[in-house]
Amino acid sequence: MALWKQHGNGSLEPGAVVAPDERLGWGKTIGLGAQHVVAMFGATFVFPLLMGLNPQLAVMMSGIATLIFLGAVKGRIPSYLGSSASFVGVATAIYAAGGNPTHVSGAMFWVGVALLIAGAIIHFAGAGLIHRALPPVVTGAVVMLIGFNLAPVVAKTYWPQDQWVALVTMIVVVVLSVGVRGFLSRIAIFLSLIFGYVLSWVLDLLTGPITSFSPAANAVTTHPRVDWSGVAAAPWVGLPPVTDLGTWTLNGANNVVGFHLPSFNVAFALIALPVVIALIAENTGHVKAVAEMTGADLDRDMGKAIGADGFTSMIATAAGAGPTTTYAENIGVMAATRVYSTAAYVVAAVVAILFGFSPKFGAIISATPGGVLGGITVVLYGMIGLLGAKIWKENQVDFGNPLNLVPVSAGIIIGVGDVALHITEGFVLGGIAFGTLVTVLVYHLARWLAPADMRADAEGAVLIVDAPGAYREDS
Repeated sequence: MALWKQHGNGSLEPGAVVAPDERLGWGKTIGLGAQHVVAMFGATFVFPLLMGLNPQLAVMMSGIATLIFLGAVKGRIPSYLGSSASFVGVATAIYAAGGNPTHVSGAMFWVGVALLIAGAIIHFAGAGLIHRALPPVVTGAVVMLIGFNLAPVVAKTYWPQDQWVALVTMIVVVVLSVGVRGFLSRIAIFLSLIFGYVLSWVLDLLTGPITSFSPAANAVTTHPRVDWSGVAAAPWVGLPPVTDLGTWTLNGANNVVGFHLPSFNVAFALIALPVVIALIAENTGHVKAVAEMTGADLDRDMGKAIGADGFTSMIATAAGAGPTTTYAENIGVMAATRVYSTAAYVVAAVVAILFGFSPKFGAIISATPGGVLGGITVVLYGMIGLLGAKIWKENQVDFGNPLNLVPVSAGIIIGVGDVALHITEGFVLGGIAFGTLVTVLVYHLARWLAPADMRADAEGAVLIVDAPGAYREDS
């Protein structure tokens, strides 16, 4: 990556725009980098928690992945790569089928491989291939079923642990997201998590332990909302732990999860592979948002960006962390500051890597009360699902056309209802995998059978997946 040239005198004048290959003075650049850390931080450690992986390791690998990504795209696409939300349902399904964290990493590793291959194909065939293979009606349906498939996780695992803290945390997420302007609204999830964490601690002091559902015991028990016994034992400086499968149990309170090599299982890989469609859509939207803000033509870099995300996901999952993806949160920071310098992203990546060397930090994150996660996920999972509807709306998908309506209807219900297809006794397609296959394959079958006028009416626009608030100056 080329060194950055200084923007003007190193200061940001009113109305000025700092290009990706420029930087402000190093003091200001470090400050902007810290802001990017705050923006990515909440989601990057929340999603690994929900996937039963180590958040300290995930934050460290996000920094490494960002540096690799920026090098791969030669600094043309300023982006931060954090933990992906799209795999939470995948992890839940794998655990429910008897898998452990190594199986989760193994399944997600193959998604990285598929994304790398897709990026290479798109690079040589052109960005138009995305629209032909995955038109907006299909992409929106897959994103929707992945998000809504997670609803039972909230209802059965997180919410019952502390319903009142979950309810209050949910309300705080909503208030901060829509009632506050500017940067604070960008980090609403992070701020709500801190609020819920402190609220749980205060309730422990005032009312004592809570009697509620405990995932560790899989029963109703009396326990503190905030348990910092692991925090006290964790050192300030050190690497994330190594996963101990000898003591690991589903929802175990004393699980040790960190570095581990992936284990490969065909059935689990098929559960995860449909997420490739969501990641292609997500990356496409983010690249388009950055292109809109910077005024650069990034279509020729689309394949590189998607392939680089696949490669960094392979590296992260090979170490035992979750896959990576470009972050809309950080695109929002650029929109607010109009500073697109990749130097700030390098600073953010280095800070994230340094955070990864603190087990104490990882233990604090891992002690997040279940009720707090319930309040966050009830909003977050719904938002993931509704992004599918957003894709439909922005691409003007016409559901008056049976070609758009009928095939995706079946796929969504299969995904949301977690309908399974038992092929053999040991090989089952779960709701996400089965629903995605039905959506994609049945749509193209229906398109092949449909008359020419119906196909023409269903064409729609070129795929648009706008990063929420990415380039709105009033956000």
